[in-house]
Amino acid sequence: MTTTPRAFPLEPTPIHVSDDVLKDLRARLALTRAPVDEGNEDWSYGVPASCLRDLVAYWQGGYDWRRAEAALNAYEHYQVHVAGVPVHFLHKPGRGPRPIPLILTHGWPWTFWHWSKVIDPLADPGAFGGDPADAFDVIVASLPGFGFPGPLTGFPDINFWKVADLWHTLMTDTLGYEKYAAGGCDIGALVTSQLGHKYAGSLYGIHIGSGLPLDFFTGPRAWDFARNRPLSDDQPAEVRARVLEQDRRWASHLAVHSLDGATLAHGLADSPAGLLAWLLERWNAWSDNGGDLESVFTRDDLLTHATIYWVNNAIATSMRYYANANRYPWTPSHERTPAVEAPVGLTFVTYENPPGIHTAHERIRAFTSGPQAAWFNHVNVNAHDHGGHFIPWENPDAWIGDLRRTFHDRRA
Repeated sequence: MTTTPRAFPLEPTPIHVSDDVLKDLRARLALTRAPVDEGNEDWSYGVPASCLRDLVAYWQGGYDWRRAEAALNAYEHYQVHVAGVPVHFLHKPGRGPRPIPLILTHGWPWTFWHWSKVIDPLADPGAFGGDPADAFDVIVASLPGFGFPGPLTGFPDINFWKVADLWHTLMTDTLGYEKYAAGGCDIGALVTSQLGHKYAGSLYGIHIGSGLPLDFFTGPRAWDFARNRPLSDDQPAEVRARVLEQDRRWASHLAVHSLDGATLAHGLADSPAGLLAWLLERWNAWSDNGGDLESVFTRDDLLTHATIYWVNNAIATSMRYYANANRYPWTPSHERTPAVEAPVGLTFVTYENPPGIHTAHERIRAFTSGPQAAWFNHVNVNAHDHGGHFIPWENPDAWIGDLRRTFHDRRA
């Protein structure tokens, strides 16, 4: 038996970007001046000019935003103010005997559309060979300042734990859900963990794509991903190499966003090619692509995400989350342990294994026996050999299966 979807309390607002904004984008792309970039075909200095040149040319003359916009608008989109903050979200009603509401939160440099591969199977599992009893009423929200409904102004102090307050108000007051589930990755995992910390009584549970502690960005050197881990001659060579590899992957990102994001944003907000390069470096370095980025993201995929950032002038406010997580430090709402009291499921991928950890089994064991596990009421810990930082996009089946297991017996 399938229930009739509940009446939704808002009127949908389809996404539409004006012709003038798209015309301006194409004009700027046509005037792109490439830097001198000799000896960089292997990406060792960053994004190669040759790679970017081809993608910029396609963005300017071949990419069809209207086609992408139509795909986005296959879902219902809503815009609402929550505590004065403009919020955009996508809604897909659940089909099953008792769908429960689920809010999904993305990270950086994600957009809400990075969840697109998991929305339908989570909402209507029966149509994808799953159990209709696992259905969710899916809400995919855009982090304020990351995209639609437009540039975020008036809230220069926005950060992950303040968004958690907004999401709780959205789900309970605005949308009228008495209890809900939450999932997230990257910054979205911190938002979701904060929900599980502060609002555990209103949650069925949470499912996240990382096990970062809520105080990750607290302290004087929040930009140091290695957490002052020394390099020493007595370290095994493969551990040392992995530390350096992770520095290469994360150091400039965290340092610039935490310390100097506004300076960079002057260039990225003015140049769509510059914006694309900054995003592209992360999409390439953080995805499990085996040296072939288009095995994970097609050109159209990359440019749909980049266009969402561009047309909403979102780069400065999206980067601001990092500095604000440090400037306005997380403080606990209670002193109980674990800090995240709601039931927690986690999905890891071996592509992001810490130094010295090799297999999926070792990743699970390292987490459950390590200090980060003490933060969470973890009930379902998984790791997978396929997929990178963008797990629901790169390995949607793994994310869907793990999340369903987290909530399967917690719907009462």
